[in-house]
Amino acid sequence: MDGKQLQHQYKDHLSDYRSWDQKEHAQDYILYPKNTGYNLCIDETTLSKGELYTILLNRDKRGRKGSIVAVVQGTKAEDIIAVLMKIPQEQRNQVKEITLDMAGSMHKIAKTCFPRAMQVIDRFHVQKLVYEAVQELRITYRWQVMKDENKAIKEARKQGVPHEPETFENGDTLRQLLARSRYLLFKAPDKWTKSQRIRAEILFKQFEDIKQVYYYSLQLGKIFSTNYDKDVARAKLALWYNKIEEYGYDTFTTVANSIENHYERILNFFVNRSTNAAAEAFNAKIKAFRASFRGVADMKFFLFRLAKVYA
Repeated sequence: MDGKQLQHQYKDHLSDYRSWDQKEHAQDYILYPKNTGYNLCIDETTLSKGELYTILLNRDKRGRKGSIVAVVQGTKAEDIIAVLMKIPQEQRNQVKEITLDMAGSMHKIAKTCFPRAMQVIDRFHVQKLVYEAVQELRITYRWQVMKDENKAIKEARKQGVPHEPETFENGDTLRQLLARSRYLLFKAPDKWTKSQRIRAEILFKQFEDIKQVYYYSLQLGKIFSTNYDKDVARAKLALWYNKIEEYGYDTFTTVANSIENHYERILNFFVNRSTNAAAEAFNAKIKAFRASFRGVADMKFFLFRLAKVYA
């Protein structure tokens, strides 16, 4: 049978899509209050053409049937709240913990709809901010080096001589060194390959401040990975914050201030060590699901199929 014909037959006759009770409002939201559990996670996801949706999941279902609590178009807090308030108050009050990122809208949604739930900011979102600060410093130096190199090339042309950039012992020029160091700055030193170790030594010798902020990012990761007591973690995070303030790198200070603004909700990670990994894993499943559809031509039908499998 022709593939398109089979798809139409499934959509119109074999499935119960036409009688789906959420079909009328599926473009705006789908909601399954019965899937509300004690532990939830909320995140943004892209379903098609970069269009953002907010997805609420039951973390205890581990990405299997019964995982989806709600999928709502957009990220505006008021719109999400209006949908989630349709869940009976008794069920919403039973939620004990909800994991989320640092977005103010997510905090507002969680606080309004699940007032008794402990909010836990995902540790990986916090660490990502710090890694991005390290990369920003590397990129700033890279642009400066490119600017200086272009200037040197012009000067060499004027003098009628070839431009010969300095080359380090591993064969990198300064410009190549900064470009090729991107991935090693995301990894711990014990995960570096031999060539990355050599490149890191050269990079840190040339740029002491990149070395400094890189090791500050490692220290933060160590706090999250090795501490299991909230009060101990509180003290260590405070010490880390003080070091960042003393160091004075603007972007890192901004990151540290963001952490301070969400301090208690970040520290809640150390109560049960809960993360938003369930939401990230579910996003990957959505991408795979979308790929099997070869894109999304009919959003309502896509959400119907998604709900069939995961709601």
